[in-house]
Formats: sequence, structure tokens, C-alpha cells
Amino acid sequence: MSERSVLTIGNFDGVHVGHQAIVRRARAMADTFGGLVKAVTFEPHPATVLPGGRQPKGILGIHEKVQFLKEAGCDRVVVIKPCEQLLAMAARDFINMLVVDHQAKGFVEGEDFRFGKGRVGDVAMLRELGKEMDFEVAVVDDQRVCLDDYLTVDVSSTFVRELIKRGRVSDARRCMGRAYAVSGEVVKGKQLGRTIGVPTVNVDLKSRADRVFVCHGVYGGYVTLADGSRKVGAISVGAKPTFEDQVETVLEAHLLDFEGDLYGQGVTVEFRKWVRGQVKFEGVDALKDQLRRDIQKVRGWEAMGVLDHPPICLGTNKS
Repeated sequence: MSERSVLTIGNFDGVHVGHQAIVRRARAMADTFGGLVKAVTFEPHPATVLPGGRQPKGILGIHEKVQFLKEAGCDRVVVIKPCEQLLAMAARDFINMLVVDHQAKGFVEGEDFRFGKGRVGDVAMLRELGKEMDFEVAVVDDQRVCLDDYLTVDVSSTFVRELIKRGRVSDARRCMGRAYAVSGEVVKGKQLGRTIGVPTVNVDLKSRADRVFVCHGVYGGYVTLADGSRKVGAISVGAKPTFEDQVETVLEAHLLDFEGDLYGQGVTVEFRKWVRGQVKFEGVDALKDQLRRDIQKVRGWEAMGVLDHPPICLGTNKS
């Protein structure tokens, strides 16, 4: 028989500060009776099962999502493969199934939580079901953050995705409580960087086809190597408009004060701060001059602690 649990249900894309606040509240509830915290999520996205539906591009893959949910405080992550029968379940039947399967003594959700066929269930219905089925319900307010432009906003997965797509990686970090990062294998590119004195590591992007990705541009950040060491990087995403025959999108990073062969190794690239957009230069010399300025700027940020400046979270929208 399963141990008594506190559940939270959702897609948890990005596992942002709002999701983390929900997990913290679930942890506090579970600790009152020595229970487990379980996050219930879905893979693939339920929209793929609906007629004409397709999975939206997400921030995280399922393995990353499980990792970050556990780091946030979940004991277990229950991954459910959606099907027509599941999505057709009445709201009451869906919750009853989870209560029975996991000995649920509590549910913790956000204000906009919806469940059951046609998404007719809401937190008010969940509270009523709690009285009937003997479980506690806690609702966590949306979390607010202060962005780089001092605008305060409610955090959501949709908002984080837009920040990433627009290259606003510093603001995305504020919303997620950690940097937006991409992991992949170092592959051999056209080695154009070496010819102009700025060698780079090229990261395979095949695994990013179904994920949101930053817009073309230059960023400052970090690259974690296979041995666990972390290097400061001037990171470029996009095509190479100065070289007419280079049109595909590539991710490459110049590692400051590093020499070595990383081909075939796995690395993780963290995007910390936007440097500039991608432009076409008049020639290789102009490009080299700009790359030197980019590297100098990133080096200066690292020296001043800008790349590690902690995110600011203001708490709930009712604070």
C-alpha cells in the first residue's frame, strides 16, 4: 500500500518560482503527518491527445522537469501518459482515482488550477471534494518578480517561454530561480572561429527541436564541462551572416581563458545576460573587432559579479 501523500498536479514547464512555491507548501503540509510530496505531471502534453492538438514547445524535457521538481522538494514525480480515457474522466472521478492510488491527504495547487473533462474542475470544486473525500486543500498565490526594467509581473510558464524566445535571459532567470540552460554534445563545426583567433565550442542542437530556444544574438554566461568545471563564456546563437555560406542556426561559445579539445563531450551552456543582436559585418576584420568587444564586456561582467547577480522574487501577488 502506498504511503500517505500530498499531491500537486500540473505540467510544471520550466519549474519556475511559482511551481517551487507550490512544492514548498506541499512539503510543509506533508511534514505535518510524515507523508510524501508527489508531483503528478503528463508526458507528452495532453494537447497531443485532443483532436487536432499538438504539443507546444516547452522549456524543459521530461527528465529535466523531474530533476528540478525533486530539487524543489518533491519525493516522487508521477509521470502519466495521457490518453482519451483519462482526458474524458469527470473531474470528481479523476481526483478520486488519485486519492485512492496515492492515499492523498492533501492537494496543493495554484489559483488557476483546472482538472477533469473539459477542465470544468477548479479550486472551489477541489475544496468541496476535499470535504467529501477527507483531504486538505491549499491554494498558493501567483508569485511576482521584479524584472530588469523594474516592472513587476506574475510568473507563468507562458511568460517564461516568451522571455526566452525574446532573448531576455536575465529576466527568465529571475522567473525560474536559475539560468536558462541548454545541454548537448560538443560537435565539430566549420572552425571559422579558429581562423579569426576566437575558437569556440559548437553544441549539437538536435535535441532542441521541440523546445523553446533563445533568439539569435550574443550572450554572456557559463559553460559547465563534463568534469564539472565551469568556464565563463561569450555565447553566440544564430547563423553567420558575415559568411554568406553559413545559414543554419548554431550554438557556439568562446570559453574565456581556456584551451583544450572538448569534441564528443557533453556540456551545459547557461545564458545569463544579453550582449547584442546578430548583425552582418562589412568584413572579417570588423567582425573580429566586435568579438573582442563582446568578450571584453563578458569578462567585465564576470569580474563585477554581474553574471552571478541573484534573481529577485517579490513573493505573491497579494503581498
